[in-house]
Amino acid sequence: QVQLVESGGGLVQIGGSLRLSCAASGSISSIYAMGWYRQTPGKQRELVARIIGGASTNYAHSVKGRFTISRDNAKNTVYLQMNSLKPEDTAVYYCNAVHPLLPSTYNYWGQGTQVTVSS
Repeated sequence: QVQLVESGGGLVQIGGSLRLSCAASGSISSIYAMGWYRQTPGKQRELVARIIGGASTNYAHSVKGRFTISRDNAKNTVYLQMNSLKPEDTAVYYCNAVHPLLPSTYNYWGQGTQVTVSS
C-alpha cells in the first residue's frame, strides 16, 4: 500500500517562501508522475505543478516563475519550492502520485497540508 505524507506547510507573510515535501512509502517507482494540487473551500482541487520522471514539468499559469517542483527518486520524495507567495496561494496543498499508464488503478493522495499567506 502506498502512502504519501506531506510536510512543510504553515503560515507565511506575503512575499515569503515555503518548501513542501511529500515522502512516498510503498511501491512508487520513478515512472510515476508526481504532483501538487491545491484546494480552497468551495472550489475544485486544481493542479499546481507536476513532474514526470526526473525532468518533465508543468505548472499552473498562476505559479509559473514562482514555484519549482523537483523530486529525489532515491528518497521517493517530491518537493515544491514556493517563492513570492501571495494571499491567493492560501489553500490546502495535496501531494499526488499516479501511474501514467494505469491512472485508474494507481492513483494516490496525501492527507494535505495547509498553507496560509497573510499580511
